[in-house]
Amino acid sequence: MDEKNEHTAVHDHGSHGHNDHAAHDHAEHDHSEHAGHDHDHSGHEGHAGHDHSGHAGHDPAIFRRKFWLTLVLTIPTLVFSTGLQEILGLDGPRFPGSQYIPAVFGVAIFFYGGLVFLRGAVDELKAKQPGMMTLISLAIVVAFGYSVAVTLGLPGMDFWWELATLILIMLLGHWIEMSAVMGAQDALGELAKLLPDTAERVSDIHAEPVAVPVSDLRVGELVRVRPGAAVPADGEIVDGRSDLDESLLTGESKPVTRGPGEQVVAGSISGSGSLVVRVGRTGGDTALAGIMKLVADAQASKSGTQVLADRAAAWLFYVALAVATVTLIAWTLLRPGDPAFVLERVVTVLIIACPHALGLAIPLVAQISTAIGARNGLLIRDRHAMEDARRVDVVLFDKTGTLTEGRQGVAAAVAEDGDADALLALAAAVEAPAEHPIGAAIVREARQRGLTIAPVSGFEALGGRGASAVVDGQRVAVGAPRLLTEGGLAAGEAVRAAADEASGAGQTVVYVLREERVAGMIALADVVRPESREAVRSLRDRGVRVAMLTGDAQAVADAVAAQLGIDEVFAEVLPGDKSGTVARLQADGSRVAMVGDGVNDAPALAQADVGIAIGAGTDVAIESAGVVLASSDPRGVAKVITLSAATYRKMLQNLAWATGYNVIALPLAAGVAIGVGIVVSPAFGAVLMSLSTIVVAINAQLLRRLRL
Repeated sequence: MDEKNEHTAVHDHGSHGHNDHAAHDHAEHDHSEHAGHDHDHSGHEGHAGHDHSGHAGHDPAIFRRKFWLTLVLTIPTLVFSTGLQEILGLDGPRFPGSQYIPAVFGVAIFFYGGLVFLRGAVDELKAKQPGMMTLISLAIVVAFGYSVAVTLGLPGMDFWWELATLILIMLLGHWIEMSAVMGAQDALGELAKLLPDTAERVSDIHAEPVAVPVSDLRVGELVRVRPGAAVPADGEIVDGRSDLDESLLTGESKPVTRGPGEQVVAGSISGSGSLVVRVGRTGGDTALAGIMKLVADAQASKSGTQVLADRAAAWLFYVALAVATVTLIAWTLLRPGDPAFVLERVVTVLIIACPHALGLAIPLVAQISTAIGARNGLLIRDRHAMEDARRVDVVLFDKTGTLTEGRQGVAAAVAEDGDADALLALAAAVEAPAEHPIGAAIVREARQRGLTIAPVSGFEALGGRGASAVVDGQRVAVGAPRLLTEGGLAAGEAVRAAADEASGAGQTVVYVLREERVAGMIALADVVRPESREAVRSLRDRGVRVAMLTGDAQAVADAVAAQLGIDEVFAEVLPGDKSGTVARLQADGSRVAMVGDGVNDAPALAQADVGIAIGAGTDVAIESAGVVLASSDPRGVAKVITLSAATYRKMLQNLAWATGYNVIALPLAAGVAIGVGIVVSPAFGAVLMSLSTIVVAINAQLLRRLRL
């Protein structure tokens, strides 16, 4: 790696935020920039002066290479160090000039291994944000300067072996740390890999495909997606049917079946079927690009806990300087004839005070939680919202499109002769040629039940009342209750009772007439998502109140709420009043999470303490939310709360370890326990500092065991 890139890799080493430049490239530029999937995490924009606290661009490979070469240089430094030999009581190899070997290798180590920290310090000071790199540099410069002076004749014991081991351990700590951080940022890389580099463009569904770069695709063009291949762009299926794996986009492991007229998203994997897809959105406009942008934004944003850690890390620099100064003055007065000991204490204080663990404590947990969320279809737009989710008292669901699918479905079918399937098959035959939502719902239900839909003749629309057709030689009509009153017909007792019950629940009732006789009734309602019951139950099991909000009539709202076990219902709420309902729930101090998907949910999502948008919803709703569920599964709300609680717990554990370590280690470094024989050397201080960083990194990695 050239010196310029090496400089980029280290100059920005404060409290470990995440520069989102590279991630935004993924989201906003054509896929052609990513051919071969060699996705760069470095990101240079605004590095030195803007997001000074970033870890973006720190390449573990730099520290790995420097560590191994420095290790090779350190071995002769230790072997020929007379100071180390005296401490260990050894009589090592000696020959004329061998006393200068530690100095020669020490200088090489300082400039090769230490330069990476010195450059970081220069950038920290330029940005007027002295921190970790500045502390490390102070320590190694003091050790280097003193060792040079002793080698040139100043009385005392040189620090060459201490300097070598110090830089070696620092490089090892940084290597481990950078590997952990880059591992946490892999969510973007994994998402980027979902997009293929090429697509098979066709002129029509029967044409021979031509391989083209994905970046060359245009809206309206047709592409063939073979079995096992990834969909190259968002679009609509025009031919074929297949089970699509959308797990890396939605977190839902079960494949979903898609056919003609249905939408597919870029990055989903086709199963055994072959598809022809009409391109709807490309490049930065695709759902995958949007998800990647959300992940990048989340990794760039900071939570309240991280701001606290950043502040503590910044203060630690000044605390370290103050303790080092006091240590210098105190030991100079106590041991005026032992400058080597005095400098050793000062160097050890500066090393141990490095806020490495503190700087890594929060960002690494945040990076990992973002990656876990993305893999489970939970996209975090705002870290504050994610942090607040664990404290939610009430979850307020918008009904339509959130708890329900926002489309009509058959709720009940009651036949005079008791054969509901035969009734549905008759009604579906009549409604198949029609293009009405109620008719479509009846046809869909018949197909789901595997019923045979007979061909019809003499189809006739009945002007706002329904439709009729000849089925198997009999005239069959399907329509509103007006058909009965206009024809002077009456339903049997069972059918009439079922119709009254359905009407009372706010459901739509249609009757099926066969040869001017009532054959039965079919009740239709907004289809409740099959996952909604479990979503409500899991929240209530956590002690979270669940409420429902809708513009529908009270009877309709109560019927859905009864199905789902929801006690608090706000019905007939006008779109403009939804945020007011959230405010009413907040009035008693309750923290409210609002879950919605529509444009008119946006103010309520913004008003709530935590706004959660269903990913299938509109862009406006998503922009107003702190968390987005990539799929339309409301069970994701409980997952958000679980992830929030686990993330916060890990952050507190890391914060406690990092600050506790400094509180205990700093006085020991200054020499307060020297009376009881505890002396911490600079090299051991470096081991302690690196060890604290590794403990924090490992503890953060344990979050990966969380199962949502």
